[in-house]
Amino acid sequence: MRLGIRLLFAFFLINGLAAFFVLRVFMAEIKPSVRKVTEDTLVETAYLLASLASDDLADGKLAADAQGSRFAQHVQAAFQQPLRVWIWDTRKAALGLRVTVTNAQGRVLFDSSGRDVGSDYSRWRNVSLTLRGEYGARTSREVANDEATSVMYVSAPIAHQGTILGVLTVSKPANAVQSIIDSSERKMLRGGVLFLLLSAAVGFAITWWLVVQVRKLRSYAQQVQGPTLQEVQGSRIDRAPKTPEVPDVPGELGDLAQAMDSMRRRLEGRDYIEGYVRALTHELKSPVAAIRGAGELLQDELPAADRAMFAQQVVDQSLRLQNLIDQLMQLSQLEQRSALAPAGTRTSLRACAEQAMAQLQATATQKGIQLRLQGDDSQGPWDAPLVTLAISNLLANALDFSPTHSQIVLSLAPGRLSVQDSGPGVPASLLHRLGERFFTTPRPNGERSGTGLGLSIVQRIMLLHGGRLQFANTQPGLRASLDFSAQD
Repeated sequence: MRLGIRLLFAFFLINGLAAFFVLRVFMAEIKPSVRKVTEDTLVETAYLLASLASDDLADGKLAADAQGSRFAQHVQAAFQQPLRVWIWDTRKAALGLRVTVTNAQGRVLFDSSGRDVGSDYSRWRNVSLTLRGEYGARTSREVANDEATSVMYVSAPIAHQGTILGVLTVSKPANAVQSIIDSSERKMLRGGVLFLLLSAAVGFAITWWLVVQVRKLRSYAQQVQGPTLQEVQGSRIDRAPKTPEVPDVPGELGDLAQAMDSMRRRLEGRDYIEGYVRALTHELKSPVAAIRGAGELLQDELPAADRAMFAQQVVDQSLRLQNLIDQLMQLSQLEQRSALAPAGTRTSLRACAEQAMAQLQATATQKGIQLRLQGDDSQGPWDAPLVTLAISNLLANALDFSPTHSQIVLSLAPGRLSVQDSGPGVPASLLHRLGERFFTTPRPNGERSGTGLGLSIVQRIMLLHGGRLQFANTQPGLRASLDFSAQD
């Protein structure tokens, strides 16, 4: 199961359980709360009406002629008065109360509904408790198995000069407030559903945001697993891999991304050093052995011709070491660069080629080799010194392999430059190795004077430009091409 689905499921589970219990508590509290408020109102009403009825009960008017008493007349007038009242979203069209008055023996003297006048209420809990001076209230069902027929009764003592003369009872059917309860429950359910929907939207948004950030980290980790610029050197990959950018993620995920980037850089640096140490050690063996052998022989008595030969060997091998060190430093500086700085101006490929030809013209003249430049110029956002260096190394390599009195042709095309010599070429099985560090092929004269770093430098420059270095045998000769078209 994917991370996003797991997070979303966990969020819904926790949120759903919380919403369920919260709604259950609210729903369970609505009815008791409404009934508490109703009972509180009935208590106040009962005590107020009991105070108003005390004079009529003390004068005997309620006992003699209940309907003719002033109290009864006022109560009946109130019940007959039409109501047009909106309580929030509930309409009230009539009084929902019932008022009864009993004497000290519990006999009903007045009933606003006219049903139970003369009945004995002395055994009802609310009346008996009130006559004893206690708080009297009860809830009874008119139909035993139907809770909707419940009626709340609240009684208040009718007292005169400290003596309880009777009981006034105010009752209200439960169904009179049931509409309020139902309306509250509907609102709670609608609010709960809306809460769940909003929570789902928030949960989805948070989960999606988190998954996007984690996917950025995953993508970055997968890019880090790909070949680095150092690993590309010497492989068959001819295009520079894009340097992975550290994802911009907040908080602890951002710290993790920075830690991953730091680890990547350290590992690349370690691999880079290990590779260089192994390659350099291998390349240093031959010149160091030659210098040591010549030095040991020079310690003996030798003819002048032999001494001059061995001394020249020491100088030649020292120059080879110096050249090797210079090119290693040059290549090291290039390999430490992960990208080129933005070019302020566009570079002319012809200008770079002309500058490289000028640097090697003396060597070409000495060997009797003609350098010729042809084709149309093109410009691009390239690093001029590096492009010139790449062309110079290709020319130097071509001069080493070209026979005397031949020519080297530099051909220009849009975003491209090729160097064509007239030498023996390279065996097809070795073409893919051109550009590897320290890989060289024998010169036409049988010597192996190269360091194997010139083409590696060119390869690195092309990788930094996002271009390609390609080789092809042309029989005779070898054509080396620089393709900048991807960056033009």
